[in-house]
Amino acid sequence: PDNSFHLYPTPHKKQRMAQMQLTAAKAALSPCARRWASSRSRGLLLAGTNNVSRRSLSTIPLPSAHRFAGATNNERVKMIQPWANYQISAMSTDTATDDATDDVVKDEMEFQAETRQLLDIVTHSLYTDKEVFLRELVSNASDALEKLRHIQATGTLSGTNEENIPLEIRITTDEASNTLTITDTGIGMTRDEMMSNLGTIARSGSKAFVQEMNVKAQADSTNDIDPFGEGIIGKFGVGFYSGFMVSDKVDVRSKSAGKISKDNNSITESPDDGDATVWESTGSGKYTISPLSSDIRQDRGTSVVLHLKSELDQYSNESTVETILKKYSNFVGFPIFLNGNRVNTIDAIWLQEPKTVDEDKHSAFYKYVSHMYDEPLSTLHFRVDAPLDIKALFYIPSFHQEKYGMGRMDPGVSLYSRKILIEAKSPDILPEWCRFIKGVVDSEDLPLSISREKTQDTALVGKMRKALTRKIIMHLAKMMKKDTDKYKDEFYKEYAFFLKEGVCQDHESAQPLSKLLYFETSKGMAGDLVSLDEYVSRCPPEQKDIYYLFAPSRDLALQSPYMEGFSNSKREVIFIYSAIDDFLMANLKTFEGRQLMSADRSEVDLPKTDDDKDEKDEKEDDSSTSSNKLSSTEATEFCAWFQTTLASKVSLCRTTNRLTSSPAVVTDSESGAMRRMMRMVETQEGGTSSAVNALPKQMVEINPNHEIIAGIHRLKEADPVLAQVLAEQVLDNCLVAAGLLDDGRSMLPRLNDLMLCVVKASVDKNEGSQDEKQTEDGEKSSEEPKDDDDGKDK
Repeated sequence: PDNSFHLYPTPHKKQRMAQMQLTAAKAALSPCARRWASSRSRGLLLAGTNNVSRRSLSTIPLPSAHRFAGATNNERVKMIQPWANYQISAMSTDTATDDATDDVVKDEMEFQAETRQLLDIVTHSLYTDKEVFLRELVSNASDALEKLRHIQATGTLSGTNEENIPLEIRITTDEASNTLTITDTGIGMTRDEMMSNLGTIARSGSKAFVQEMNVKAQADSTNDIDPFGEGIIGKFGVGFYSGFMVSDKVDVRSKSAGKISKDNNSITESPDDGDATVWESTGSGKYTISPLSSDIRQDRGTSVVLHLKSELDQYSNESTVETILKKYSNFVGFPIFLNGNRVNTIDAIWLQEPKTVDEDKHSAFYKYVSHMYDEPLSTLHFRVDAPLDIKALFYIPSFHQEKYGMGRMDPGVSLYSRKILIEAKSPDILPEWCRFIKGVVDSEDLPLSISREKTQDTALVGKMRKALTRKIIMHLAKMMKKDTDKYKDEFYKEYAFFLKEGVCQDHESAQPLSKLLYFETSKGMAGDLVSLDEYVSRCPPEQKDIYYLFAPSRDLALQSPYMEGFSNSKREVIFIYSAIDDFLMANLKTFEGRQLMSADRSEVDLPKTDDDKDEKDEKEDDSSTSSNKLSSTEATEFCAWFQTTLASKVSLCRTTNRLTSSPAVVTDSESGAMRRMMRMVETQEGGTSSAVNALPKQMVEINPNHEIIAGIHRLKEADPVLAQVLAEQVLDNCLVAAGLLDDGRSMLPRLNDLMLCVVKASVDKNEGSQDEKQTEDGEKSSEEPKDDDDGKDK
């Protein structure tokens, strides 16, 4: 921290030899010299050298014991002095009171820096975009104005005639000479201050000024008139040198407003303050300071003149500079004029009290940050102090662009610090599902990188992200509760997809976000939406799960065979119609302690109805011999035959009482929507349909009381081929109902064969009926009496 370091050597063989020599010479020393030698010997024994010192020690001669003992004290000191230079500590195990550490010698040195190389790093390797130089120079100008504003608020400018000069920043472009000039009417600099602030890299004059003012404020608490420090931007001391990124030469002309007195917060003039000074440098590691020529006017403040590089002449163009100013410095607290025209006309309203900002200001600011021309659907303006100081202003647009095929939107919230843009459309301060939100976040507590283009403390950013996300969810929940119609008809209709994406991606916010979702249900009408909380409130006490069913449309959902058991038991089912809804339910898994369960699961627990009880009684009654139903024994036989016949497609076949009008269903299958999504992804990646994507074996549940099942059971003995074809068709019908049939064309040949069988059977039946009729007609005609010819003639 103090720019110094210490040399800690490692043990060396010669030092141990010196210890032995010193020990042998102790007897010949006086008591005082003996104490000195004892201290030195312990120090040498414990000291060490690094590689450089070790090479140096090898050249130092060691005195013999006889020579050392016969020498005077002064000669002994000279003999041992080279070794003392490498001694670090003298630790004693004796009970003597002498402090050996007093004799420790440390080599203290300062770090050195190659100024030209350091300047080159700051100039060319620190910033990502060259246009940032203008933000840095405008920020320096703002700090100079803020310093003077503070002095004006807390002291006086006695003896000056420039008190009426307005505090402002003036920027001038000159395409003819390819220069850009940034001028402020701030506190200015003297010659010494130029040398200190501009001639020393990484020395922040603004930071030093804030520290000095804070010290004075603490010393004189009664004079705390103006809260200082909130408007100061700079703190690293490298922003000024960004000008060399775009310039071959930089001129700084400055006229100081005076010096700050040490006994109060006023500015006093010195004899040297009246003349303006110019600082010049080409960024090569050297600079010059001289009095400003009398033909160049410089009022109080500072002017930075950039002689732009020929290949970067766009920065002398007025429209280019205006765009950069509006991007980075549009909310600087002082007026910015570009060639005489005011640039920063919009206030940083996020720093104002939320209750003081009217709708017109919100409308204008929303259009600025969103680059849209609609009115915001909702506004969220708040300030928090924990876990860090945050000032945020968020807008929800009335529509989003992704639905028009314009691609995925970029994040819409920018990060500011003290009204200066740090990162536009930052991806770190809000989760990705919040990308539809527009606005700004300003925090002075975030540690910034030296280029002020990124934050450094990712843990602190994560805390801020959680706090902001929590605020947004609370705002939406409040809108949902207090203005339900607006939430349903405007917000949810437009942004439901983003909330569902958040449930799937943001696991920490999944449960709070799930409370903001709406769905259609089996008990409502088409278009009636119900939240999960409302669904739970209508569940009977014995219902422990939340049921949902995926279908392409409401009509198909109501006609689904999976709905038969729920309709009979009068249980409400949530209808979902898109793949993201299916994915959402699979990721959410639970809601308020209740499991989200698909209606096609085998473990669905439905209460038994009166019809189920009557059917059970009929099965237990041996006299029940209906040809349209299977007994328990026949049902078991049929399941075994079905599973054996379709062994390559069916893993298990069993009976169920959840069906009434359908012959069978498949249960515990993978999601049809997810399966189609995975196939689409594989196709986009250049894959093809393969055995890897083959449909796995299915669990089939049959309805033993259905005529088709009973008929197939009779046919399996009479016509095994036809029975197998019918069984395959029943399975495909189940896959269609579950959305699992990859290609419906696969069952067309079978359907044609079945239709052919039906047509032949019908034709044969009709032909048989006609033959019987003709036979009956022939028999009747043969039994009628014949008339003789005589009768006819008569």
